[in-house]
Amino acid sequence: MTQNACNCAPEAKRVDLSLLEPVLAQYAEDDGALIPVLQHAQGLYGYLPLDVLREIAEKRSTPFSEVYGVATFYTQFHLMPRGKTVVRICQGTACHVAGAPAVTRAITDELDVSLGETSADLNFTVEAVACVGCCGLAPVVVIDEKVHGQVDAGGARKLARVLRAEASR
Repeated sequence: MTQNACNCAPEAKRVDLSLLEPVLAQYAEDDGALIPVLQHAQGLYGYLPLDVLREIAEKRSTPFSEVYGVATFYTQFHLMPRGKTVVRICQGTACHVAGAPAVTRAITDELDVSLGETSADLNFTVEAVACVGCCGLAPVVVIDEKVHGQVDAGGARKLARVLRAEASR
């Protein structure tokens, strides 16, 4: 996916900013509600398009730099469209030692998407995460919210193939 200087999704088409109106109205009197506004906005759009961040800044009379700073500081916020399926590969020490690099290569190769990126068809986002807290199951892959433990490279390829097959249905 092509990115611009701010690492935001390109604004090829305008988003419907009218969807934001009820959210902005709900929090109009709450100066400290930037995070809930961003959460609601991301829930509406699936990510935070640059036009949405600008609208939030303007309507809340908040500097754009502050809105953008909060959106980029917290990992819960995404400035790029996300895939329908999110694959997280644990890179913590236990997972790394148990083979996470090979698992990562297998998944990214099979899904044809780079680590930290979303596939062009918006089916998959593949992310590295520091730790998922399942060290006894290392290496661990989390697909959406389902944890897969003791995944080797072969198992990772199988998981990815199943995901691809499901996405093509």
